[in-house]
Amino acid sequence: MANGITPTEPSMHFSPDLITPSLPVPHHATATPIFQSSSFLFDSYAQIADVFAGRSDRYIYSRGDNPTVSELEALIARLEGTESARGFSSGMAAICGAVMPFVTAGDRIVTVEHIYSDAFRLFETVLKRFGVSVTYVDGRDTQALIDALPGAKLVYLESPTSWTFRLQDVAAVGEAARRLGVISVIDNSWATPIFQTPAALGIDLIVHAASKYLSGHSDTLGGLVAGPKALIGKIDHEATHLYGGRMSPVDAFLILRGMRTLELRMQAHRDSGLYLARRLADHSLVTAVHHPGLLVERPKGLTGFGGLFAFDLADGVDVEGFCNALRVVRIGVSWGGPESLMVPGQAACGLAGAANSFRRFGVSPRTIRLAVGLEPVAVLEQDVLNAISSAQRAAA
Repeated sequence: MANGITPTEPSMHFSPDLITPSLPVPHHATATPIFQSSSFLFDSYAQIADVFAGRSDRYIYSRGDNPTVSELEALIARLEGTESARGFSSGMAAICGAVMPFVTAGDRIVTVEHIYSDAFRLFETVLKRFGVSVTYVDGRDTQALIDALPGAKLVYLESPTSWTFRLQDVAAVGEAARRLGVISVIDNSWATPIFQTPAALGIDLIVHAASKYLSGHSDTLGGLVAGPKALIGKIDHEATHLYGGRMSPVDAFLILRGMRTLELRMQAHRDSGLYLARRLADHSLVTAVHHPGLLVERPKGLTGFGGLFAFDLADGVDVEGFCNALRVVRIGVSWGGPESLMVPGQAACGLAGAANSFRRFGVSPRTIRLAVGLEPVAVLEQDVLNAISSAQRAAA
């Protein structure tokens, strides 16, 4: 029992990989050290010549490879069940790395509605400027998503989607994409490999905003892409070396530090988030709760839930008053750390710029996105309920 409720999900698969480094660690240290070096030395001409010729995988320069970053890459590849992985300086750098090396002018991407706002801006500005078209489909309609695949170069998924938390049948789409020769990519930041391993469902490339649950401490930025060696090799050749958005050894160290408690943290986020979602679903001043755990059925492969979800306040509740009445939950973007954060759709809909995913996909200004942290769930519950009550009085 956690946080006063009984978990409804099956036991998670604890992996010793999360605890024990795989690289030989100097001086028998229990944690992977930070290799804070921009470059690495060679004992002879032959050694450096072999690296340049591709005959050796010795470290040469940290924009390409670094031992601390390599440890994190090897870990996420093992957890996701893929052959390889690459680390980037942010989640958006990882998204760029997973998409841009595979498309050229005249290609078409298929993606789902309500994708992450900056992924949407990437598709609608940079890719369209380079002649890549994008087809948006309601991911809940599996057949419509599959029907859009013929002739596409790549399909980009988020399961669940940002803000609306809509799920896709990842296995069905992955199978169809492979049959049609379409590269499949999914953002797995919300579920993490603790609750979903998309490679086992037929997905080619798995993206993580490692700043979120993988790190878990709100103190670092990073992104990861995991997949087969052939595709990661193409990403490595272009995105890793030419875009310059490589993960730093310090960020890799911090993410490795966070992942040592990933499974325990995900259990807490899952239990507290689902408890609050159920409580809000029963509240008279909440008109909708967007949480995959409230669905009667969910697709194959999703065994649990992150603590990020959304709910809609009734017209009688002042959104600004609700935000300002919170005392424990703080107003802030991002998620995945120990603190609970919220973002009001009313503010997000005003995002500057023409490529606004909130307006494009009709996010309600009455939607509140809540990232449930690691505080006692009873404290969070009281804070949210008090804020609703206070905002109702202010609106009266």
